[in-house]
Amino acid sequence: MTANTLFYIIIALLIINFLIDKIIDALNAKHYKDDLPQELHDVYDQEEYKKSQRYKATNYRFGIITSTFSLLLTLGFLGLDGFEIVDNLARSITDNPILIALLFFGIIMLGSDLITLPFSYYSTFVIEEKFGFNKTTVKTFVLDKIKGWFMMALIGGGLLTLILWSYQATGPNFWLYAWALVALFTIFMNMFYSKLIVPLFNKQTPLEAGSLMDKISAYAKTVGFKLDKIFVIDGSKRSTKANAYFSGFGNEKRVTLFDTLINDLEDEEIVAVLAHEVGHYKRRHIIFNLFASILLTGIMLYILSLFISNPLLSHALGVKTASFHIGLIAFALLYSPISEITGLGMNMLSRAFEYEADNYAKTTYKAEPLISALKKLSKNSLSNLTPHPAYVFMHYSHPTLLQRIKNLRT
Repeated sequence: MTANTLFYIIIALLIINFLIDKIIDALNAKHYKDDLPQELHDVYDQEEYKKSQRYKATNYRFGIITSTFSLLLTLGFLGLDGFEIVDNLARSITDNPILIALLFFGIIMLGSDLITLPFSYYSTFVIEEKFGFNKTTVKTFVLDKIKGWFMMALIGGGLLTLILWSYQATGPNFWLYAWALVALFTIFMNMFYSKLIVPLFNKQTPLEAGSLMDKISAYAKTVGFKLDKIFVIDGSKRSTKANAYFSGFGNEKRVTLFDTLINDLEDEEIVAVLAHEVGHYKRRHIIFNLFASILLTGIMLYILSLFISNPLLSHALGVKTASFHIGLIAFALLYSPISEITGLGMNMLSRAFEYEADNYAKTTYKAEPLISALKKLSKNSLSNLTPHPAYVFMHYSHPTLLQRIKNLRT
């Protein structure tokens, strides 16, 4: 196979992936104005449903613009040998292979983020603002970007440095060392993300004593679940949308409730949502997802180790000097179909896990408060209640609201 052939394969993969996504999106858009099923008639009144349809249609049109721009930008960058230009720029600054790679990825990622910044700004301050979701100030938006860049440089740069060092030190066996490194990092972040990273962006406070805390404690006691770390996060700082999540394990397990969730739901509904999250923990979904992610990373790194030394990868992107970082970019583009397949598999498992967590909440607490909570959360986020089945299959990590309600009532 020649470098030109590989180049055109990469181009074809990018275009095919784009077309599949746009076809699925178009199929989904045709269902925006469907009549609501009987079980969901009480989620929206007529005016709210029209608002949800406008929100979905606006995001659909905006998604076409942003994804088309992204594709054209990528194709143009490839066609104009952009990777070679950036690689030469990095090499003009230093001749250290690790520093070259860090500079290369830093320029690519920062440049990409800056180019797409207007889209991010428009989404937040025009679309989300228009439909009443946005609470982000310009100051918070800018600070989030700067903090994100800092975290990318610190964590991403640190990981990349260690992976590059292991490649230089061990050659083809680098994938084992890189896998061990990524596995340890993944476990560490799963345990301490809420304690170390979240405070950089949000304020977290322990749930105050009161009726809600008493009800949560009473429920936790009935299922034999030690839960002494319940935090409230100031999600309203950025959006009116609500959420709750479980993180960590062992002594570091904690539940985080958005302040918007507490404001939007009744105490019984919050306990039902919490019961669902406890179900994920009790059914070991968190541990399974953690180790599945580590396993898939190991497989990817092993396949990478088989090809990374082949200069054909670098040449396919128009870069004459073969290097690990250029080969990594080419490999990521070629690996995308496998990533899509594994992503579909993980989404299928995730939807099954959501049913299991719902069933746990239903049997250890009550079904109706969880149903009413899900309806309120869907209403407050203007969720699509009639998605196309193909779109659900491709993109949903959770079953649809209708599917969850039917399951909870059986």
